[in-house]
Amino acid sequence: MSQDAAVARPSLLKTLARIWLGASLLLAGAGHLTWARIEFQAQVPKWVPLDADFVVLASGMVELVLGAALLFARRLRPQVGWVVAAFFVAVFPGNISQYVNGISAFGLDTDRARFIRLFFQPVLVACALWSTGAWAAYRASKRSK
Repeated sequence: MSQDAAVARPSLLKTLARIWLGASLLLAGAGHLTWARIEFQAQVPKWVPLDADFVVLASGMVELVLGAALLFARRLRPQVGWVVAAFFVAVFPGNISQYVNGISAFGLDTDRARFIRLFFQPVLVACALWSTGAWAAYRASKRSK
């Protein structure tokens, strides 16, 4: 199978991972706007020069858009993968802040749990790039030059 075919026709595992990621972003986005809003505010680092509630609402809206894009923007899938990966990198300081400042939220009430969570963010970045074919499309474009 050619590299172009691999990008155009993802495996079942990639499709399931992308759907899981999209659904997770939709759920998290809804939580940002409703039932988990206060807990998400606790994760906004103190050094962010914006109102924590604004950051939570704005990031929730972004998560809703990205989740929907992962599920429905077929033609833009690799580009969406890069944007989702960048989003996961952009929110990582909140996870670091939660660990460094010992903030309990979402059941992460020990330093160990907060520390372990830090290792899942790179997994989310990799999942976004892999499940959307973003990384494969990038490699294929480099080979064709």
